Amino acid sequence: MSHDYKFEGWLGKDKESAKGNMVWGEFPHVKPFEETDVDIQITHCGICGSDVHTLSSGWGPTTYPCCVGHEIIGKAVRVGSKVEKGIKVDDRVGVGAQNSSCLKPDCAECSDKLENYCQHIVTTFGDKYPDGSITYGGYGDYHRCPSHFVFKIPGGIASEDAAPMLYGGVTLYSPLVVNGCGPGKKVGIVGVGGLGHFGVLFAKALGADKVVGISRSNAKRDDVLKLGADEYIATSDDKDWATHHARSLDLIISTVSSPGMPLMEYLQLLKVKGTFIQVGAPEDMLPQFSAFAFIAKGVKMGGSMIGSPAQIEAMLKLADERKIKPWINTYPMKDANQAIKDFNDGKPRFRITLVNEKHL
Repeated sequence: MSHDYKFEGWLGKDKESAKGNMVWGEFPHVKPFEETDVDIQITHCGICGSDVHTLSSGWGPTTYPCCVGHEIIGKAVRVGSKVEKGIKVDDRVGVGAQNSSCLKPDCAECSDKLENYCQHIVTTFGDKYPDGSITYGGYGDYHRCPSHFVFKIPGGIASEDAAPMLYGGVTLYSPLVVNGCGPGKKVGIVGVGGLGHFGVLFAKALGADKVVGISRSNAKRDDVLKLGADEYIATSDDKDWATHHARSLDLIISTVSSPGMPLMEYLQLLKVKGTFIQVGAPEDMLPQFSAFAFIAKGVKMGGSMIGSPAQIEAMLKLADERKIKPWINTYPMKDANQAIKDFNDGKPRFRITLVNEKHL
């Protein structure tokens, strides 16, 4: 295939782009191709809350113009001579939220297969490589990425389903696995939306004895039970929910990114020696809580960020073997602005995947 294709896509020019005001354009500072790289002709890209936080400069100043999207699926169209994993031209591949890390032997994180925690991480969009070139995400036609962070997609997973697994899926899969989700465990998922619904799916697939969906209202109860949850707690509608379900869960994964979340009540749900893991990233501070909420029961609190390449590969293998099916709404790539508006309005159940129809 000729390599004269253009790297272009939906660009955010300012904070207003987060409201569905992106414009199509060429990427100005694409990374120069190296022999360890793969160029991907994008067919699908998931939409994530991180995209909106970046477009709006919610987590800090964004370098505009930026093209967001870090749940990328497509066809390998250019493959360097030193790529990893046996990737070949025409393979169906994907990229998640990470494009690079230092990969040096003396890096404690990279050498321990925790590349997602490397202090030299380069994220998939709105970030800089050491040479000053910029990362541009998947709301576009092509993406360039070092092969260490490119993954072959198992044949049994549809592209529209695989895309959101590469960030949304692994963001829940990783803390579930690391914190012992499996037979004998009772797990709660706080915030059953685009991220949280993956928590229900993967906790069940990993064999948890009980999975409890936790959300503010009863609006999602039926859908969450259809996903496979054994119970559902509506924190605004169920009377005395924290007392009624006290000391019932071994592990809670929180996807909620609200500084007003009832954190003290969530901690009340944990058993002695239980674990609370935060993956949702608020633009503001987490709510205050008393130290006795975790001291009195020996509770552990922690966080988790995306997942390592090894965890992504293990997640894809499990999803293929167990036929895990996320709930996906698809939009044409040309309608990305409308998709962002609908995402902001909370319309999807539970995830949106953009489809680049000209590349199908």
